[in-house]
Amino acid sequence: MFNTMTITKVVGGLCGTFLIFLFANWAGTSIYSMGGAGHEGEHAQAYVIATGEEDAAPAEEVVQVSFDELLASADVAKGEKVFSKCKACHKVDGTNGTGPHLDGVFERVVASVDGFAYSDGMMAHGGAWTPEALNEFLLNPKGVVSGTKMSFAGLPKIEDRANLVAYLQSISG
Repeated sequence: MFNTMTITKVVGGLCGTFLIFLFANWAGTSIYSMGGAGHEGEHAQAYVIATGEEDAAPAEEVVQVSFDELLASADVAKGEKVFSKCKACHKVDGTNGTGPHLDGVFERVVASVDGFAYSDGMMAHGGAWTPEALNEFLLNPKGVVSGTKMSFAGLPKIEDRANLVAYLQSISG
């Protein structure tokens, strides 16, 4: 079925096909090339898309407000809404859930709720839940207390943390 002539035809056909593709590539790069006389490394753009960045006004300076100032003007009602993210694990009725109860947490010693099994990292952390300590912990719980059982990623917005701390302070009174 296959003889020398058939194999020669198949190989010649493949070589011819590759030769056609080679010439097409050469012709395409010659016709559509940006390099060449007159450009010498610099490519001229056919058109420019206006993004508005050139006309934009300079950005206003962002004023940094301290956490204490935000806490002084914090909204307890907004803090209660932020607490809805915490309700899956924490309660405010004096009973423990997945996490310890948070009523009375303000100025309470860290890891001091009776009947709750704290992680070793939380037990070793020490201190009290001051507004500054709560702000730092709520920003990045695992970064502040390594080995904590709390799987919550944290609250990136300082306003949310201030409102939540104000809410926790209001239920701790």
